[in-house]
Amino acid sequence: MRRIDFVGTKFTANARMSRAQVRAHVPLDAAPAVMLQQVMEQLSLSARAYDRILKVSRTNADLAASDRVEQPHLLEAIQYPSLDRNVFY
Repeated sequence: MRRIDFVGTKFTANARMSRAQVRAHVPLDAAPAVMLQQVMEQLSLSARAYDRILKVSRTNADLAASDRVEQPHLLEAIQYPSLDRNVFY
């Protein structure tokens, strides 16, 4: 199982990844990337929500002992309502 190496950083969890770390450690294959883009547009989610979805998806993949973030990991992360607080306003 692939683990993100946070040695040399002040972070110890996926939730604390910077935008650059998210881009480096959460690559998406074509199908999941297209699906996530469609969800972002349909739900009018923010860029902040996009990063949070990727972080939670990486955690879901870690829990499933998966090296890659796949569609089920993304779908589970998307269903969490607190990813973008603007949904509630």
